[in-house]
Amino acid sequence: MFGVGKTSLVRRFVYDRFEDGYLSTIGVKVSQKLLPPIQTGEGKFGQFNFLLWDIEGFEENSPQLSNYLVGAAGALVVADLLRPETIASLPAIINRFRKAAPAGQVALAGNKIDLAKTSPETVGELERFAAESHLPFLLTSAKTGENVEKSFQVLARQIAQSGGR
Repeated sequence: MFGVGKTSLVRRFVYDRFEDGYLSTIGVKVSQKLLPPIQTGEGKFGQFNFLLWDIEGFEENSPQLSNYLVGAAGALVVADLLRPETIASLPAIINRFRKAAPAGQVALAGNKIDLAKTSPETVGELERFAAESHLPFLLTSAKTGENVEKSFQVLARQIAQSGGR
């Protein structure tokens, strides 16, 4: 899905910065970030070196999309809390990811919480979808940085607990 804030979340996570201008990602942009050690289980800690593939917005018939996803350990799937249709598209995106990377883990980010505080019904919609799908989710803001690093930590824990890494 285009315009949900994937690039802004990656930029905030990797470089700790936010830019207001919108440029649609074409293809893929690869970034890397080494997380500080995090607790991955009872008495267990791990350090994760994320290789992040910020891929273009999801298109149903995009043949190259699956190529980007093959072998991925995990995906942070992002919805725009200001646009309910992006939540409705989550099942198709997650199914596409799981077909390409069956062992990959999924976590959800409901982005733009700084703007969506007046839209509790959209937040509730994402909460219901996450509960029904048994997926962890966090409400994020690339603009303020709220829960951005934490969302990647949640994904890292899932990957560690699944035995992937």
